[in-house]
Amino acid sequence: MDLRDQLKNLFPDHQEQEFEMPEETFVQKEPLVCKFEKKGRNGKPVTLIEGFEGDDDKLKSLSKKIKTTLGIGGSEKDGVIVIQGDNRDKIMKILQEMGYKTKRVGG
Repeated sequence: MDLRDQLKNLFPDHQEQEFEMPEETFVQKEPLVCKFEKKGRNGKPVTLIEGFEGDDDKLKSLSKKIKTTLGIGGSEKDGVIVIQGDNRDKIMKILQEMGYKTKRVGG
């Protein structure tokens, strides 16, 4: 006698129903920080996006979305997205359209 049969004996009037676990939607708690940097990159300007709380696959897809929308290069490493050039305003607009909170740091 398995558990299901035991429960039927205890509660004969109970009707079994199918149950699906609701999917958890990921919510970014802290805003993404967009900052401009030239130091340590031979004077070349880059925009850094820090504070992403998801996994690496989502970070890569977010980076790819930004790069293809703007048509510029960049990379992602250790939870930081690096985009070539000073594009903070455009990047912040893209991120806000995707539902992320953003914060501009520096100049």
